This record gives sequence, structure tokens and C-alpha cells, in this order.
Amino acid sequence: MSALAVRTGAINLGQGFPDTDGPEEVREAAVRALRDGRGNQYPPGPGIPELREAVAAHQAHWYGHLGLSYDPEREVLITAGATEAIAAALLALVEPGDEVIALEPYYDSYAASIAMAGGTRVPVTLRPRAAEAESEAESEAEPDADSGGGGGAYRLDLDELRDAVTDRTRLILLNTPHNPTGTVLTRDELAAIAELCVERDLLAVTDEVYEHLVFEGAHLPLASFPGMRERTVTIGSAGKTFSFTGWKVGWVTAAPELVTAVRSAKQYLTYVSAGPFQYAVAEALRLPDSYFTGLRDDLRAKRDLLAKGLTAAGFTVFRPAGTYFITTDIRPLGAGSGIDFCLALPERCGVVAVPTQVFYDHQSEGAPFVRFAFCKRADVLEEAAARLAGLTTP
Repeated sequence: MSALAVRTGAINLGQGFPDTDGPEEVREAAVRALRDGRGNQYPPGPGIPELREAVAAHQAHWYGHLGLSYDPEREVLITAGATEAIAAALLALVEPGDEVIALEPYYDSYAASIAMAGGTRVPVTLRPRAAEAESEAESEAEPDADSGGGGGAYRLDLDELRDAVTDRTRLILLNTPHNPTGTVLTRDELAAIAELCVERDLLAVTDEVYEHLVFEGAHLPLASFPGMRERTVTIGSAGKTFSFTGWKVGWVTAAPELVTAVRSAKQYLTYVSAGPFQYAVAEALRLPDSYFTGLRDDLRAKRDLLAKGLTAAGFTVFRPAGTYFITTDIRPLGAGSGIDFCLALPERCGVVAVPTQVFYDHQSEGAPFVRFAFCKRADVLEEAAARLAGLTTP
């Protein structure tokens, strides 16, 4: 879809990358590291000490009140983005024939990583709550660290999740805040998942790269729930939080035995990466809280701007509680196939989106849904909304 945007000159609201760089001081930190010769040769296999310490400090700062903390020496591993962390975790922890439960729709690398590990993917489908579709009223709820989580316009069927567990289930692969639906799992949902993992002796791999992009409620790490600290591999990333997606700096936090297992797989993937950028991300993670809340507030305003435009254009819009994606239903526009709709959209009105059908095993479930990214400049979103307003029912 990004290639289609380039070819047609359309506004790219498909692929999830910002159209502006992150903080200038973070970029300058990378330049300084390059010039000072820090990281230009192979960094340590687990990551530079400064970044491992910064990751541990970040976790303690944001989630220490939930009882979560990590030893930077034994419980933190730096990876080539979250994508490598996911692959390494699954290669390390999944044996051929093991079942891995994932919430669909899901980031496409999940399917590939499970397959490379020889596992069997077991999807549990998130479904829209029709009553919670976007209206013109805009939510202004402030995140609350003690709230029950965020929720959103999609729901997890906990009975379906429980029924998906068999004697062959090895782990649950969780993504919250969730791409592409924008769902933020609630405290009750996470507590139920934790209880299930403990009861059935399951591991959990949690992709939490959107942890700071929560607009309603708060992000609650699964590792902070009873019984989960020793059985959860938590994955984070600098790309989404600091708008430097090309740097590919991610991390794993987990108990020493799990980190050792993931590192054993990771060393045969990239071994190490992003040396100078690791020093810059270490500084970024120590930015004041105002940076993180400012990022959240900016993206919340952009969410509302694009949601209003999409609603005016005739889409049914499912307001995301987190991430920087909005999912829409195209059936009110007389369309039923998201793939056909997205392939035609650049020529029809000069905007690119992504059909969420490609993120489903049960493709009929996702056929009428299309995802738009709102991590763009406000003027770009306004122009996209103006173009989409010209859509007419075929």
C-alpha cells in the first residue's frame, strides 16, 4: 500500500509511521554518539549497559506502583526493534507442535514468527461493539493509572479465549494497546488472562509498543498481575514512542531464565544492532513525563480530527482507545471488500488505507474493515479528510 501511495501521489494513511521526526535532543544524541565513536562497532550482545539501565528505570518509573521492576543486568535484553523481539521470543519458547493463541486481527509478523518456530497459530477474534461505534461526540477522558484499563470499540470474548486453550497450548501472544483495532485491554480482561495463564501453566509474550499511546484509561502490563512476573516476556520499543521507527531499537524485559532463552535465539538473528542509536534511546527514555503526556495528547487530538472526517465521509468509525490507528467499516459506503476498496481508494480520492482483512485468519471477519493511521501532521489529516469527503456510494 505504501508503494501504491508513492506511485499515485496519494496521502499515505496506510503504513504506521509518523511523517515528522521525534525530539531534536534525541536525534542529536545519536549524532553525538556517532561522532564520539560510541556504538560504531559491535555493542554488547544484551545491549549497552546505559540502555538496559534506562529500560529498567523506565519500567520502574511508570509501573513501579504496580510492583513491577527489573534488574538491568539479568532481566533486560535489547533487540532490533519489537519485531525481532517477537521472533526471538517465539523461536526460543515455542517447540514444533505447540499452540500459540493470538488475538486477531494481529500484526502480520506474529503469523510468520509462529510458523518459523514450528508452532500452530490459534486465533481468538476481537469483534466490534456495534453500540460503541464512533459518534460525533468526542471523548476527553484522561488516562488514570488506577483505572480499569481503556477498553475501546472492540471486545475480547473471554469464554472464547478459555475454550481456545488445549493441552498443546504453550503461550498466549498478547498485544495491548492493540494494533489494528486500538483496543486497550481492561484490568478485568487482563486479570482473567493472568488467571488462565496461571491455571493452565502458560507463558505470555506481550507486545506493548504502544504503551504510551493510550487515550482512555491506562496501560496495565500483564506482568504486573499475580503470578505473571515469572511467566511473561514483555516487549517494548522506541519507534512508536519517540517517532524514530527507522532506528529499530526494541527491548525485552522478563525473568532471567526467559531473557536467557530469548537471547539464545536473538544472537543468531541479528546478534547486535543500532549501536549509536542505543545511546540515544537511553537518553530518550529519561525524558520528562511531559514529553510522554504531550505525545499522547497530540495523538488524541489527531485521532479525533481524523475520526470526525471519516464519520463525515460516511464510514462507521470505531474509536480507538490507544495506538495511532483507526478501524472503519466500509459497508455504509456500499462496499464489502476492504481489499478492493483500498486498491481503488487512491484513484478515487487520493488516500491510501490498509484492509484489515490481511491481519485475520478468519478473513471473512475482517472483510469489511479498513485501517487508517493518524500519526501524521494535522494539515495532512485535514487534507485527507477533505479528499475522503468526496467519496460516493458506488
